[in-house]
Amino acid sequence: MTSPDQRPAALDGEAASATQDALGAEHAVLWVYGLVSAFLPDSFDDSVQEARNAHRARRDAIELLLSGAGQTPRSAEPAYVLPREVSDQASAIAVIVVAESDATVAWRAVLERTDDKALRAAALAGLTESAVWATRWRVAGGQSPATPPLPGTPA
Repeated sequence: MTSPDQRPAALDGEAASATQDALGAEHAVLWVYGLVSAFLPDSFDDSVQEARNAHRARRDAIELLLSGAGQTPRSAEPAYVLPREVSDQASAIAVIVVAESDATVAWRAVLERTDDKALRAAALAGLTESAVWATRWRVAGGQSPATPPLPGTPA
């Protein structure tokens, strides 16, 4: 994601806050994948694992970026409030889509609050990857449209 020499030296208040929020969104996405995997058939195992690995790597990189900028990274919550009950495959996919969409919104907020090249690159990658995952899950769930016109735009 970013090499150590690309880390921002310091983050101003708005950029730091937005980055912490994006880190929180990454924690939430990881928690959601852990929860919903129990409601998805084995045919989704590879997709779930691939997404979890990608988000885990992003979370770890953002924690390093924040630490390198003198910030204490936000810890994961013990649990997160879901937008709906998860009881089957359809509801599990719907919740994943919401979590991935929330991550796109968080990463877009980082883009809007910093001029730092390394942080903007990380935020763009986070927004793009979460938008792609959200689209994949919308397709898997038969949702239409499969992608919003402007991923990362708050609903």
